[in-house]
Amino acid sequence: MDIASLLIQLASGAIGGNVAGSLIKRISLGVLGNSLAGIVGGGLGGQILGSLLGIGASGGGLDIGSILGQVASGGVGGGVLMAVIGIIRSMLAK
Repeated sequence: MDIASLLIQLASGAIGGNVAGSLIKRISLGVLGNSLAGIVGGGLGGQILGSLLGIGASGGGLDIGSILGQVASGGVGGGVLMAVIGIIRSMLAK
């Protein structure tokens, strides 16, 4: 895992968190909260999904397939973590 791959996953996670927050308004954490949760989720999701699916296992190059896999795994991880945190926050508010 190189720094470029990690940066792609973190940026994709931030975007994924904000997209999930805009789609599901009742669990949105605000732009800053969605971004922070997305960044953390993008890093974690990128690593977990990458190891499960074998993304980046071929030397971690920056070919188009590897980049698309990192964008997808980071975005999904960011969106999922933002949704989980938003749901927990809404349950605790009740």
